[in-house]
Amino acid sequence: MEQSYYIGNRERIYLGVEDNSLLVLFAGSAPRQSADQYYNFFCNRNFLYATGCNEEGIILLAEKRAGKVSETLYLRHPDPLAERWSGRRLKADEAVAISGIQRIAYLDQFQGEFHQRATSGQFDQLYLDLTKLAPEEPANVEHRFAHSCQKEYPAFPMKNIHLHFSHLRAIKQLCEIAAMREAIRITEEAIQAMMRASRPGMWEYQYKAIFDHVLTDHNVLEPGFQPIISAGQNNFCIHYYSYSGQAQDGDMVLNDVGARWKGMVNDVSRAWPCNGRFTERQRLLYDCALRTSNYMFSIIKPGMLHEDVDRLAREYNYEQLHQLGLVESYDEIGKLMWHGGAHHVGLDVHDDVVRGGPLQPGMIFCVDIGIYCEEWGIGFRLEDNCLVTEGGCENLSRNIPRTIEEIEAVMAK
Repeated sequence: MEQSYYIGNRERIYLGVEDNSLLVLFAGSAPRQSADQYYNFFCNRNFLYATGCNEEGIILLAEKRAGKVSETLYLRHPDPLAERWSGRRLKADEAVAISGIQRIAYLDQFQGEFHQRATSGQFDQLYLDLTKLAPEEPANVEHRFAHSCQKEYPAFPMKNIHLHFSHLRAIKQLCEIAAMREAIRITEEAIQAMMRASRPGMWEYQYKAIFDHVLTDHNVLEPGFQPIISAGQNNFCIHYYSYSGQAQDGDMVLNDVGARWKGMVNDVSRAWPCNGRFTERQRLLYDCALRTSNYMFSIIKPGMLHEDVDRLAREYNYEQLHQLGLVESYDEIGKLMWHGGAHHVGLDVHDDVVRGGPLQPGMIFCVDIGIYCEEWGIGFRLEDNCLVTEGGCENLSRNIPRTIEEIEAVMAK
């Protein structure tokens, strides 16, 4: 993204910060895996949204007084010996060029400068980005810093700015939508490559190798999220990452995949018979999912409640499945539809944005129709990315083969 994107993001972030306040944001660090091995670093998405600086350990300190904001970005010191082992560190001029933040300092200066401001009497409160998915989740750097501030500055109140970020990220900007279109284009190429190569006896890891290869050909060095690629009975594990199964003749292959481009992620699911020909039962179930998906794209529009998307998809799909005799009442739909189907996408694959409420232009979420019929041994999902527009919606991933005819035609090449 351009520098102006991050400057504009911070301007909107600071509108949620009261005068005479401090804001501290952390990039985070890679957790230890085992012994002296660490997981790959994954930058805090709100920090990335604010600065564009994708490097561990960095801290942003912002001071707001009389409507004006002063910013400091704290980097790791250049260290030729450390960089010899673990890679080049972001330099001050590069951080300025990316973020537009003019004052650059180093991490060993942060505690002293923060203490001076926190005890100056000029600031009334501290804003932090505090969130946990579950209470038992280990404390991250934000929570550890909040805890230390509570002990050292007990009279200095703290506020959580996480909800403000969630509101901002819910509506995608034009440059974000453009980045997601490119991510989808790359994903389309990768899915079609897997379809064309598909054959009975192919291993799941071979499908994944094709997906990874196409992404790297487009300078995408990491996918948007860990790909889900399964075949046959493995399709009945919703989040399956083993890649150890082998597609047998007649099996469905399921892909739940996406690329990342300029930070933005897409999330698409496609399924196909590994031999390129749908059986009668596969056709029946796939047509149920396709009709339901098409129906949802025909009715989604601004003002519709987000929570109604999943409900209406279930109700429509129930009617299809009821006609096949697979469910007798709507109460049984959970036997075949195992998960929701309308999560937001963006900087995260399950984007951390405000959920519920009326849909607004610029929102992007998945329309995900999953059918898992254990009785027939067929499980799959059809998932597309939906952009809410002024007059309705657009299926951003519509060009990725999604009808039976389109899929069989690609696989016949």
